[in-house]
Amino acid sequence: MKKMFMSLTGILLLLACNNKSTVDENAANTEAISIPSTEVAATVDSTSAPIMTFESSTYEFKKITSGQKVSYSFKFKNTGTTPLIISNAQATCGCTVPEYPRSPVPPGAEGAINVVYDSAGQTGMQAKIITLTSNAYPTTTQLVLKGQVM
Repeated sequence: MKKMFMSLTGILLLLACNNKSTVDENAANTEAISIPSTEVAATVDSTSAPIMTFESSTYEFKKITSGQKVSYSFKFKNTGTTPLIISNAQATCGCTVPEYPRSPVPPGAEGAINVVYDSAGQTGMQAKIITLTSNAYPTTTQLVLKGQVM
């Protein structure tokens, strides 16, 4: 069991580091309360799973000066029929810090993933991916924060 958990954790880390240039705006996530997120994909019933519907899954901050911080709230609504539980939000690097609701989001309710990007020491085009894990279907959703650091 421990080896399987470690293998699945490694796979999630690889997925979190994937810098795709496109994001599926209708994607959703999967996980149960008592089961670690890495073991949920096989146990989620896609017909009754919550659905995370984002206003936008990409935010372009345009041009900023190196050292500036960018904050953005990715707003979403649970358009499914069961409570949404977000278990994790992970960015592709330590310069991007996501915060997510820790309590269940009821059907019809709204929430936000608040992200802060610190551009200190970075230059050029940037695309930071935030990977969410929840009990929605499918198991992960990706959000993108992008722009140019001068």
